[in-house]
Amino acid sequence: MRVSGLALRKSTRRAILIWAFLAPSLLIFLLYRILPLAWNVVLSFQAWSPMKPAVFIGLDNYQEMLFDDDVFWQALWNTFGIIASAPIGIAIALGLALLVDSNIRGRDVYRTIIFLSYPLMTVAVAIIWRWMFDERVGLINYVARAAHLVDKPIPFLNSFTWALPSVIAANIWQMLGFYMVIILSGLQTIPGNLYEAAGIDGANAFHRFIRITVPLLRPSLFLCFVIGMLNSVTSFDLVYVMTGGGPGRATEILVTYIYKLGFNQTRFDYAAAVTVTFFILLLGITFLANRLSGGNAGAVERD
Repeated sequence: MRVSGLALRKSTRRAILIWAFLAPSLLIFLLYRILPLAWNVVLSFQAWSPMKPAVFIGLDNYQEMLFDDDVFWQALWNTFGIIASAPIGIAIALGLALLVDSNIRGRDVYRTIIFLSYPLMTVAVAIIWRWMFDERVGLINYVARAAHLVDKPIPFLNSFTWALPSVIAANIWQMLGFYMVIILSGLQTIPGNLYEAAGIDGANAFHRFIRITVPLLRPSLFLCFVIGMLNSVTSFDLVYVMTGGGPGRATEILVTYIYKLGFNQTRFDYAAAVTVTFFILLLGITFLANRLSGGNAGAVERD
């Protein structure tokens, strides 16, 4: 009994010590994450502005958003378009990772050059690509005209057709280096004897890639998709600097629309409703991606 009591007291002291270390982080998380989220949900069911008290209006904000707000649907489809571009960037990064993981001369230099796109500030990336897509002095138009591919400059960022693909291209370029590092770390954990055994059994390079590389990279690819999705739907600074959501609403995404509702139109209650819908959308996409990857992507195996 005495030994059991000592073990119990030791376990209690250990638990108290753990919670004492966790308390500051948990408190910050509660104050800056959970409470604002809860207040945002409550606000979405109210009519409120800084100059008057809140009035409960039920689902009126959601009804307006779903049935009367064409801009919301435009921003939603644009957001889906940027999310759908994440697998394209991951596929390109996978090819680059396979390339720099092979025995080629100067692969460390190539890794560094590719990764350099990610540490750059998003505003700097937006300014660089805004200049590259510029109709008059942009590098892309200059090269296209010099190569006689086009007769007149293409107004990339002022075109309803080209504006969103231009933003997507800049977003993919910025994330390529980060995707590559994650996938490269996954490639280096795959045992080489698996490839040797498959080669002895007669499997060619394509079959080794499909049957060994892709399945064992599933956690890394899932992590890339989640990070890419979150980066895509929160690319406020990239969109705002490159196009401001224009021309018209051609590049408006939910996060820029929420900002304009709250700080340009001071409709914080309606912006809260759009934010709640946005949050549910992210949860749904993440859950669906996890199910498609097998249901346990990113899980930690315990002995």
